[in-house]
Amino acid sequence: MEQHDLCPILLFAPTTSDVRLRYLASLVKGFIYCVARKGVTGAKTAFSEELLASLGRCRGATDLPLALVFGIKDRADIDFILGKTEIAVIGSEILRIIDQKGIQAIGNFIQGLR
Repeated sequence: MEQHDLCPILLFAPTTSDVRLRYLASLVKGFIYCVARKGVTGAKTAFSEELLASLGRCRGATDLPLALVFGIKDRADIDFILGKTEIAVIGSEILRIIDQKGIQAIGNFIQGLR
């Protein structure tokens, strides 16, 4: 990857140990992909003190930007993580909107998150 000026994107999961968080952080140059919960994408994420604790552990392991993934679907979720991550990855909700309302609805959805 270095040969092609690419950076690996590694995952910090809620179940990752503090030692492994620091190890993974030592391998990354761009940003850290933080998984909001155990499970699969598209399921309900509890935006709770437990998530904040997990993000705190992530932040303690690196100064790199944190990208939160899994369960972000509306402005309230963005407000909850504001100041705790630099990036919100919104996948399943965007796919749901495209499926239900068409791709033209994405611009309004994204504007509503700001």
